[in-house]
Amino acid sequence: MTPAELDDTLDAMALEGASDPDKMPGLITIHTDDWVGAFDAVRAPCKALSDGMRYRGIVVQVGSQKVTAVIPRGKASGRGAPYRDLLPRP
Repeated sequence: MTPAELDDTLDAMALEGASDPDKMPGLITIHTDDWVGAFDAVRAPCKALSDGMRYRGIVVQVGSQKVTAVIPRGKASGRGAPYRDLLPRP
């Protein structure tokens, strides 16, 4: 998943989630190798906040055991909480 594909996925999920909040983006997981390589462009606009690192307001978890994906709120089991509105593309 490229940074552009990530943004496209977030935007599509936001549209789908307009009628069902469980379908809104809830958590971004990124495999360490993807983060170091393809996601260098995403790293800059990420913010480290007291409630976790976020991209466009969505929590980002990076790890060697993670699969690069965007997980909807309904399936994230609260791992991306507190949820925020999706911010515009940087």
